[in-house]
Amino acid sequence: MNVLDRFLRYVRYDTQSDETSQTYPSTAKQLVLLTDLAAELLELGAADVSLDEHGYVMATIPPAAGAAAVPAIGFIAHVDTSPEMSGADVKPIVHSAYDGRDLVLPDAPDVVLRLKDIPELGEQLGHDIVTASGTTLLGADDKAGVAEIMTAAAFLLRHPEVAHGPVRVAFTPDEEIGRGTAHFDVARFGAACAYTIDGGSRGELESESFSADAMTVAFQGVNTHPGYATGRMVNAIKAAASFIASLPADRLSPETTAGYEGFVHPYLLNASVDRTSVKLIVRDFVTERLKEKEALLTRLAEEAIARFPGARLEIAVEEQYRNMREVLERHPGVVERARTAIRQAGLQPRSRAIRGGTDGSRLSFMGLPTPNLFAGEHNFHSRYEWVSMQDMEKAVEVIVNLVRLTTAD
Repeated sequence: MNVLDRFLRYVRYDTQSDETSQTYPSTAKQLVLLTDLAAELLELGAADVSLDEHGYVMATIPPAAGAAAVPAIGFIAHVDTSPEMSGADVKPIVHSAYDGRDLVLPDAPDVVLRLKDIPELGEQLGHDIVTASGTTLLGADDKAGVAEIMTAAAFLLRHPEVAHGPVRVAFTPDEEIGRGTAHFDVARFGAACAYTIDGGSRGELESESFSADAMTVAFQGVNTHPGYATGRMVNAIKAAASFIASLPADRLSPETTAGYEGFVHPYLLNASVDRTSVKLIVRDFVTERLKEKEALLTRLAEEAIARFPGARLEIAVEEQYRNMREVLERHPGVVERARTAIRQAGLQPRSRAIRGGTDGSRLSFMGLPTPNLFAGEHNFHSRYEWVSMQDMEKAVEVIVNLVRLTTAD
């Protein structure tokens, strides 16, 4: 079975995660695919195949003869899809030999992938482009990575003559809701380094990410009957609105920043007269600058609360993840091997800083240096999501090249 066949099969599983859930994984339907992936690894002949109580699938591709002492290398992909768009009843469509034409998705004719709107399609002329049918996301994020790792594993298991050390594989749940590594056992995984296969255009290698905190700013008011509220009511909604309105309009927001610029972003409001909380994310590539942004938010919140006598303020900050560069710069060989593997596949490495985070951000700080490699994903989390079959094939080639390079070291 080739990488495209696997991908077309995997995307038909509904594996949407749920950030409101208190279970792990957050949805039972993720376990359906995870269980089948474990069975597929067993069928291929992988060793040490396991599916633990948290939904992590792990397996080993045994080393070639004489290579047992080579440090293990790992490859990781997540099975869940974004809560932002339905992943149920995905109907993948292969648009063969793309020639620049508009790709009209049949179940929603208003959803059209146009070259003039999506410059990345200009690099895909002649490729076979896979989309969904227009009413769901596709699930290339990250079932493309799952299919690529599984196809590389199948190749290595079918070709014991290929020199390689131990290879560890993991498929994980709940990455899309920030919980993908919550129960990941780095010691049990047992790799010296790993690569998440969860990136975009072919050739991309990501070894920098945002550092990230979450901040909750809560305004406590005083509620009473509005007909008799004179001199008594303190409206927490109005205090929160004053705070939100004071955020910079021309800077420090996702819509006004790019490149290496950080931002603050209010994304969730739980509102009532008695109590209103504002959840924000704080992002920067330099970890120390998070404190500066949090100090600004604190000052603006205090100024807002001062405009509403009798209101009270509560602020909580939670660390989310840190820039993987802080770890990976101490392991330059891990990144350089990836560049070499990409070149060996006939591609030019594209280094890019992630304006977000990956499971590799957390895993790197958990003791497992983990850059992110391309999987071919584009327009993820939307009905416009697409992937190129040829890019997926190149990702498989890069994985195999990395295994060989690690052995050569």
